[in-house]
Formats: sequence, structure tokens, C-alpha cells
Amino acid sequence: MQPDTRTETLARPARSPWLALAVLMLPVLLVSVDNTVLAFALPAISEALAPTGQQLLWIVDIYPLVLAGLLVPMGSLSDRLGRRRLLLVGGTGFTLVSALAAFSPDAPTLIAARALMGVFGAMLMPSTLSLIRNLFEDPTQRRTAIAIWAAGFSAGAALGPVVGGLLLENFAWGSVFLMAVPVMLPLLLLGPVLIPESRDPAPGPVDPLSVLLVLLAMAPFVFAIKTAAVRGLDLTVILCAAVAVVAGVAFVRRQLSRPEPMLDVSLFTRPVFSGAVSANLLSVFSLVGFLYFVSQHLQLVSGHSPMNAALLLVPGLVVTILAGLLAVRLVRRLAPATVATLALLLNAVAFVMVALTGSWGSDLMLVIAFALLGAGVGAAETISNDLILSAVPAHRAGAASAISETAYETGAVLGTAVLGSLLNLAYRSRVELPAELSDVERAAASETLGGATAVAERLPERVAGPMLDSAHRAFDSGVVVTGAIGAVLMVIAALVAHRTLRGAR
Repeated sequence: MQPDTRTETLARPARSPWLALAVLMLPVLLVSVDNTVLAFALPAISEALAPTGQQLLWIVDIYPLVLAGLLVPMGSLSDRLGRRRLLLVGGTGFTLVSALAAFSPDAPTLIAARALMGVFGAMLMPSTLSLIRNLFEDPTQRRTAIAIWAAGFSAGAALGPVVGGLLLENFAWGSVFLMAVPVMLPLLLLGPVLIPESRDPAPGPVDPLSVLLVLLAMAPFVFAIKTAAVRGLDLTVILCAAVAVVAGVAFVRRQLSRPEPMLDVSLFTRPVFSGAVSANLLSVFSLVGFLYFVSQHLQLVSGHSPMNAALLLVPGLVVTILAGLLAVRLVRRLAPATVATLALLLNAVAFVMVALTGSWGSDLMLVIAFALLGAGVGAAETISNDLILSAVPAHRAGAASAISETAYETGAVLGTAVLGSLLNLAYRSRVELPAELSDVERAAASETLGGATAVAERLPERVAGPMLDSAHRAFDSGVVVTGAIGAVLMVIAALVAHRTLRGAR
């Protein structure tokens, strides 16, 4: 492959890069909030649409499946057609389909709407990060902009429960989808004015087979992870994983053989690039995995309302934003490898505190742990995304952004699937249930702490009290195991970052 010497210029200079960034943050916040807000609406959706158990799972799962499968193709498409154009098309489609989802008359319609939201969401996310790459040519300004972008993702994940609690206390379940309309309108109105167009000046031909292969690699892979977390290692999981591996190998071989690949997989031979992608994935893994069990502990063990539980996490949210901005200053004095390594070690400390919280039951320690985790995630996300974008020429920013986004989504899925399944496994193996329960009640209470809490509400106090005590102990014992495993994984991630990012400047 010949070295690529193309350069790229914006169609026109941005009137104000920082105002353009403010507009770009709207879809970032929306898509991130959408990852966590739906969980709070599921009981209301179940009551209104009466979906089957399988349909309810698809309502949740179809969006990340489609999104993960299309991020890389859409990132490549944005390089060819124009990043602003694809961003505005995605914003328009996401807004319209969100309104359709809010008024879905039945579960199949909502599933279809969520699938379309995944299509248009995949148009939004690579475009935002790649436009930032082209808006800010100064490295320090770009790093600050990326810090704000990364903080927006983390902020959205933590804000999801707050937004969900506020909306569902006052409006119907459809409100969690309708919120896309007022959020996206400023993007659609101001984007054409504030955001300059940018694209690859000499794009290669569209490669439908590569698009199909990456879909067959990512979607079955994500589905296998989510299914294994619920049902364990069965034939469906094995077949999906096999399809993903075969398609992934075929995709890589095809990209290496083409003069104009859809995705330059040779980038992964660069230690800095592959190390930055790994740090990105594992940072999100730690954040989403942490939110999975801390939200349950605060609500189901400590007894806080969803709104109060979410508010307890706000300090960590603020620290996440500040740490991302502080990382921009730190890399002026410290090597990126040092900052990323220290950030991942902070994540490890947070998981150690979570393990101790499982033994002591301290809400204050959880709040402090989330603040430390926020500091680590904010700094690691800023550094890793900056290194990913800096490793490629400007005209391939969309494809590089798609890799970063795919790492983010994969980390989010793995965080819930791996740490969540370990936690649920520990809970199921240690919870003790009274003999008075029916088979249906026993099945529900033995699966999750939420199921045990729901069953206890229908039981007399003499039965419910001891059962809840056992369920809380079983859950917190699982938190000890999960926290310890999370800490070990973060230490390994820190060692990998220290080794692979040493050459970064």
C-alpha cells in the first residue's frame, strides 16, 4: 500500500469552533443518555404494551446491536459523503424515529423504531468526533475539545437515571423518547450555520461486501455477549461467536488486500493506536460496569429512590468532567502513557473500594469510589480519543472515530455483560429463599435482587424480612467478587497502557 499523502481542508473555516462544539455535544449527550434512560421506563412499557419476555429483551438489545454493527461503515461513509451532511441526516432521522417510538402502539413497532434509532445513531456518533478532529487543528485546543466530548459521554450515562426519574414521575413512558425532539432541534437549525463541512478529498469506492462483513462481525458478537450474560454458554452463543470470528477474519483480510480499504486495519499494528483503543474500551467497561451494580445497591439495598440514588452520583459526574479538562494540562508536563496509566489505576482503586463497600455497606464510600472512577475515566477517555485521532491523517478521521465509537459501545456491552453476569451468578449461588414461595416467585427471587425485592412486596413481613436480608447479603457478596475482578482487570489495563503508549507524544 502506497503511503497516503493527501491533505484535507474544511469547506470554509468555522465561525466559532467552540460554538460548533456546543452544538455537536447535543447528539453526544442524547445518545449517551439513551443508553441508560430506557431501563427506568421498562416497567411502564411492560404495563402499556404488554410485550412478551423475548420482546422486552429485544426492545433493549436491538439498539446497541444495530449501532455497533453500523458504526464503522457509517464512519467510512461520513469520510466520503461529508461528515456534517451525515450528521444532519442522522439527526433528522433520529428525531423523527424517536417521536415514532414514543407513540408506538405495540411492542413490534417499538422494536422496529429502536432498530432505526440504531441506524441513525450510527450516523451521528462518528461524525461528531471526526468533525472535532477537523475543527481544532491546534493540539491543545483539540485535546480540550475531546475532553469535553468524552465528558459528555460519561455525563450522559450518569444523567440517564436522573432524566428518566424526572420524566417518568411526571409523564408517560414515551417521554423518554420524545426528549430527543427538543435536544436535536438546535443541532438541525444551527448545524448548517456553525459547523463547516469536511470530507475525504479523494475517497475510495464504496465496498458493500466490507459493510456486510463488519455487520456480521459486530452484531453477532454483541448479541453473543448479551445472551451469554443471561443464559450462559449455549449453542446460540457459540454459533453467534463463531459467525463473528469468521466474518471478522474475512473483513480484516479484505481490508488488507484492497488499495482503498474501508477501514485501515494496519493502524492496529501501531502500539500507540491499539493501546489507545484498549484504554478507551476498558475505561467505558469500568464506568458502565460500575453503574450497573452501584445503582442497584443504592436503590435496593440502601433504599434510596431512583432520583436520590442518581443525585448521589452527581459528584462523580462533576469530577469526570474536571478530570478530562485537567488531563489536557497534565499532558503538557507528563507523557500521555503516564496520565493514562495513572487514570486506569484510579479505576482499580475505585473497584477496590467497591469490594470493601460490599462488606461494609457504606454509601459514602460508594460516592467517593465513583468520584475516583470518574477521575480515571475522564482522563483516560480524553487521552485515548486524542491519541486515536492523532494517529490518522485528517481525511480518515471518520473511520478512526468509528473505531473509537465501536470500542466505546463494545466496552459498554462488556461492562454490563461481564461484571453484571458475574454479580448475578454470585447472587444466585448465595441467596436463601423461604419454603413458602411458589415456583414462579422462587424463580423471580432467585435471579436478581430486583426480582427478590418485587416478590417481597407481596409477602407478609415475617417471610419478606428474612428473605430480603439474605438477598442483600448475597448481592453484596457478589459486589465483593465483582469489585475484586474489576480491580484486577484495571491493573492489567494500566500495565498494557504503560507499555503500549510509551511512544506517544
